[in-house]
Amino acid sequence: MITWRGAALLGGTGIFLAGATWWPEAVYLALGWLALASALLVADWGLSPGPEAWDLSRHHEKRLSLAAWNPVRLRICLAQGLRPVPIWVRDTPPASFRIRDEDRVLTARVAPGQEVRLTYVVYPPRRGDHAFGDLYLRWGSVLGLVRRQARFPGAVSVPVYPNLADVRRYDLLVRRHREREIGLRPVRRRGDGSEFERLREYRPDDEYRHIHWKATARRRRPITIEFQTERSQTLMALLDVGRLMRSPVGPVAKMDYAINAVLLWAYVALRKGDRMGLLTFADRVQHWLPPREGMGQFLRMLELLYRVQGQPVEPDYTQAMAHLAAHQRRRALVLVFTDLTASLTSQHLVAQMLLLRRRHLPMLVTLRDPTVESLARQPAQEPIQVYQRAVAERLLEERALVLQQLRRQGIRTLDVAAHRLSVAVIDEYLALKERMQI
Repeated sequence: MITWRGAALLGGTGIFLAGATWWPEAVYLALGWLALASALLVADWGLSPGPEAWDLSRHHEKRLSLAAWNPVRLRICLAQGLRPVPIWVRDTPPASFRIRDEDRVLTARVAPGQEVRLTYVVYPPRRGDHAFGDLYLRWGSVLGLVRRQARFPGAVSVPVYPNLADVRRYDLLVRRHREREIGLRPVRRRGDGSEFERLREYRPDDEYRHIHWKATARRRRPITIEFQTERSQTLMALLDVGRLMRSPVGPVAKMDYAINAVLLWAYVALRKGDRMGLLTFADRVQHWLPPREGMGQFLRMLELLYRVQGQPVEPDYTQAMAHLAAHQRRRALVLVFTDLTASLTSQHLVAQMLLLRRRHLPMLVTLRDPTVESLARQPAQEPIQVYQRAVAERLLEERALVLQQLRRQGIRTLDVAAHRLSVAVIDEYLALKERMQI
């Protein structure tokens, strides 16, 4: 590929040819200039490094995270050459991945023997196996008259799992005691709960009923008992994978937002010593994972949620709740992740949530649909807009009535935007745990 500088060099031939109109001997000068320019171009091409002088590789996490920006690092090394050269690199991520416009072509300058690392980010909107393609590199020549390019093999398959990036970030912030940076309240508050943690000296704001009188008598100064919130509590996530949960919020399905929330909740709960279980259902129960403790349960949930597929059917809440009642008799905090549908299906959901309340502490978790909300607010000028707005307002009204009905019956609900779902679920779990309501 000839650059503008090389094109200008060749364009000098035209100047001499134009002069031949008045001076015929200028044709020879034009031929001489063309020969000189061609020789410079060939020499510049030969002096620039060839494809064999380059070493390109791609590096990223073994498992990419769903609905999160994942870094992809490119390593470029020039083994030999005469001087630093500019480079342009283009990767080929999976077609379904979102990528920022400024990351489509990355630029740098590489000197011989130097290694350059470039980073860009991708946003996978769906779980499953995806494939990166080859790498494309274009580099300038020594004199800047030409640009060479080559294709380097880089095709590789990569799995997209539920959001592990948030799990890693949460783990890092917990170690630094900075959970508030992702919107979470502190994950622990000393003095609450009913499990003994330690004895310490009495403070003016301590309750008298927490004074340990025997220790006070031995040490001859007031000693109080400090408690911590209970461990080994049972938690269940019921995940609807039916038709409406397949509908997207932006590029990501509602079901996948719910999966991310379940996974992060499981990680937080299992770290705190609780037991976590999972049930997925559509028109029948798809998967059942009994509650267990330990991070091994987290890995089991991760693999299960990676394989879950949405079903184009209506959810059967009766069958799901019956399966839970038959296999989980111990009281548990049960979060039902679903979407509110037509009136008849919603009434079945309300009835099953009331039955669930007899033995467990249930909570309904739903995602707001920004498309419906925007249609309900749009100005109605055209007939189609009037119709869209009326339907959207009716859907929102029915949704609000169902949520209100559940709250009046004492059922907790959580109705939030998709991007806030994970943090909102964990905040509710921590609040219930602190108030000893689980």
